[in-house]
Amino acid sequence: MKIPFKYTLKNFGSRKLTTGITLIGISLVVFVFAAILMMAYGVQKTLIATGSKENVIVIRKAANGEISSLVEGEVQDVIRTLPNIATNSDGKQMISNEPVVIINLEREKGGMSNVTVRGVGQVIQELRPQVKIIEGRMFNFGVKELIAGRSINERFKGAKIGDIVKFAGDDWKIVGTFDSGGSGFDSEMWGDADQLLSSFNRGNTVSSVTLRLDNMSNWESFKRAFDVDKRLKQHEPKIEQKFFEEQSEAMATFIRILGIFITIIFSFGAIIGAMITMYAAVANRTVEIGTLRALGFKRRSILFAFMAESLLISVIGWLVGIILASLLSFFKVSTLNFGSFSELEFSFALEPSIIVSSLIFAVVMGILGGFLPAVRAARLNIVKALRAA
Repeated sequence: MKIPFKYTLKNFGSRKLTTGITLIGISLVVFVFAAILMMAYGVQKTLIATGSKENVIVIRKAANGEISSLVEGEVQDVIRTLPNIATNSDGKQMISNEPVVIINLEREKGGMSNVTVRGVGQVIQELRPQVKIIEGRMFNFGVKELIAGRSINERFKGAKIGDIVKFAGDDWKIVGTFDSGGSGFDSEMWGDADQLLSSFNRGNTVSSVTLRLDNMSNWESFKRAFDVDKRLKQHEPKIEQKFFEEQSEAMATFIRILGIFITIIFSFGAIIGAMITMYAAVANRTVEIGTLRALGFKRRSILFAFMAESLLISVIGWLVGIILASLLSFFKVSTLNFGSFSELEFSFALEPSIIVSSLIFAVVMGILGGFLPAVRAARLNIVKALRAA
């Protein structure tokens, strides 16, 4: 015979204190586990959103990011001769030669941090239409003016409209704030590429070249023309979104590995808590277990009943933990971007795979915590159990 599930439900609330403590422990572990995965996914989502499927970025081969890439002026000229590059309504090629540098700014909450300053070309608003000026105005080309990403404007001193930022021996005036829809560009400052190159004495060598093709179906044709030209052998083109996705992988992987390692350590406490709770259940219901066996319930039915109780605790703990973790979606945090060594703001992001992974993690804790007590309950001698009264 099988033990009805309502038996498990009836006994679930019989030990409120120990069950409550175990629930809290599992909930906290699930919360930490989900938060780590949400953080890693949030970083990936932010960086992937930074790139566009319609743009191509050219960097030096083997460069870890734009900050370590160099594209010389001669290479830039060769790129302009390649086929399938789009032009705007004025007949200008949609190409932006972009130097990327790092400066130090003071946080609003104290302490210094690195901030990315990107030099851009005159077609930048057509290349990246998702970037919108939300306060002030666009900087003027030919002068030392900057626009600050929303995140930089909110988190750093001296990044408000009218402020002066000093770096490379020059004064740069903040004239506007922009928003890129939650992408990594929100954690940057933008200015005239030529002015930035002049300030840093970099001649005409930039960090990357971003361009748009006349049609993305011509990507393979453009790439073949690029690869055939021996003058470009030290560089490589990539779809911009793919490039930023690759940039996110190392950082997201590091967060996952470190976070999961810490979570596994915490989970031992939750497993021990579940085990103690279930052993207490067995000890308190020894006579009851003997009666069930005397009535004809088999050992495996007893085993399954106690395992079900342990799993019920873990599932409820998971539900509480995942609800708490989902609240993190309303918060934004910043960290150091491994690809650029500068500030990156991102939001915790929850996706279905995180919900499923945390549920599996909670169930495993329930199985590990409940298995040995369930085996003990199933193996109790009928006569000895009844005599325990």
